[in-house]
Amino acid sequence: MAGASDKARFYLEQSVPELQEYLRKKIFTKDEVSSTVKKRSGFEHKLNARGSNPSDYARYAEYEMNLESLRRTRAKRLGAKSKSSSYTGQRRILFILDRATRKFHGDTALWLQYLTYARKQKSNKRVSRIISDMLRLHPVSPDLWIYAANYTMDERADVTEARAYMQRGLRFCRHSKQLWDAYLRLEMIYISKLSAQRRILGLDPASPKKDEVSINKQIAEEMVALPLTTSEEGKQDRATADLADQVSSLDSIESTPAIAGAIPIAVFDAAMKEFPGDATFGARLFDSATTFHGLPCTGKILHHIVETLMTATPTDAASLSCFVTEPIQGISAGSLEFPEALMKMLDRLEVSKCKLDSLQKPTEQTRARGIVARYAINRIIAYFEAPGLDSDIRAVLNAMVQTSWRYCLSSIESGTEGTSGETVALLQMLTARGFKDLVRPGIASALQRWPEEPRLLALEATCSGG
Repeated sequence: MAGASDKARFYLEQSVPELQEYLRKKIFTKDEVSSTVKKRSGFEHKLNARGSNPSDYARYAEYEMNLESLRRTRAKRLGAKSKSSSYTGQRRILFILDRATRKFHGDTALWLQYLTYARKQKSNKRVSRIISDMLRLHPVSPDLWIYAANYTMDERADVTEARAYMQRGLRFCRHSKQLWDAYLRLEMIYISKLSAQRRILGLDPASPKKDEVSINKQIAEEMVALPLTTSEEGKQDRATADLADQVSSLDSIESTPAIAGAIPIAVFDAAMKEFPGDATFGARLFDSATTFHGLPCTGKILHHIVETLMTATPTDAASLSCFVTEPIQGISAGSLEFPEALMKMLDRLEVSKCKLDSLQKPTEQTRARGIVARYAINRIIAYFEAPGLDSDIRAVLNAMVQTSWRYCLSSIESGTEGTSGETVALLQMLTARGFKDLVRPGIASALQRWPEEPRLLALEATCSGG
């Protein structure tokens, strides 16, 4: 016990100059300093004694963070400036968290608390060291590899290093679906950033507007051509050639694999090799890619995913869900392409129905139809809120919802619907969109299966009152 007391006293003595400065500058009173010493003494004795646990370090760090916040507030109000005291609190907190991760290196919550504070203090070198130590000690934790890659991409804008983190993580966690999904998202984010840069620089392949063309033409007509000497002509020719080369190289970027979506496609193919025949995971990657619907390559990526799934598992409900909804992904209800896309989706619904008819067991047919129908409803329900929606399109959407709901209802009544959470989510969504009369039979059937589900009881009361 003497050793623990000696260590505690040693750490407390190091804070004496800091506390004396607080008293001298009247940031804290004598009583507050005494209270701080008692608190620190209690924490240090706990940390250096046997039987300490991670929560002791976490509480100690939290106390020091609150104390440092109070010190900064008072120092700002009093106009007390001191470089030494400004960094003393920060160093103390980092030192506490460093001691915590050294003693309890298996506790990922402490590592993440350490990282969060270091990032908040913009201590980039320390953050890099923490990430390196953390991944060295926890190489099979997908969450930590994802954290490291996202930090590198968001804070440092270094896609090469972020990609390296993902690839190293996949060597240790090849069977982590979460990590494969995050890797696909990382590549999609990179493409979105490249596309945003091109838009800012005016390098989009879209044709210029009429006003811009007329202005450029007017400027060209008003320009006066000056005679050039022979040397000037040579310089002008070289400058023109260099400019043409630059424009050509910028235009060729559009056809590079990075912009065309080749990397996300390669990530998807590698992921499906790790999980052959897992259409549910393929649909998860499909959903991740659909969140980036504004990119020019998203359609190509989605089409590749659907083709792969339909080739490997053509009668799986997850594959058919992606197949059915692919035509309307990323298309707004007010666009000219939407009616055609909607008709294509209707045709694919019929195709999916025929494919599911080939399933031998009736229960499998009912369950698979319910999954495809629920997925279709989830995709088309948002279009009802589109401003200025055409009445004919609204009627078609209504008919699609009602037809799909019949398959969902059959799945609920037969007991093949997956979980209460999925059923409740669908019923809540339809109720919120005004389909109360439609969902009443579904609520009644769901209550027979889950009679104590509070959300279903609330929905029943809502629909009955409406």
